[in-house]
Amino acid sequence: MIQLTRINQTPIVLNSDLIEHVEVTPDTVVTLTGGQKFLVLESPQEVIARVIAFRRSIVTDPSQLDSPSGAAGNGDAERGKAAR
Repeated sequence: MIQLTRINQTPIVLNSDLIEHVEVTPDTVVTLTGGQKFLVLESPQEVIARVIAFRRSIVTDPSQLDSPSGAAGNGDAERGKAAR
């Protein structure tokens, strides 16, 4: 999800996976796959930068990943030590 600013200064949070295209008309128009269009204050370059930053944060931040095996593995190791 990325936060952008509508033309009337109100923030909007969009699912960046649903962005179909971004165009300048001269305002920046973000079109989603469902056909919804949003006029935003950010430039197309800024929209792209925010999408890249969001996706990079998912890949590089381990707290964003749901890995039940990591937690279970640690617990199993602790139980193994206690049983000895």
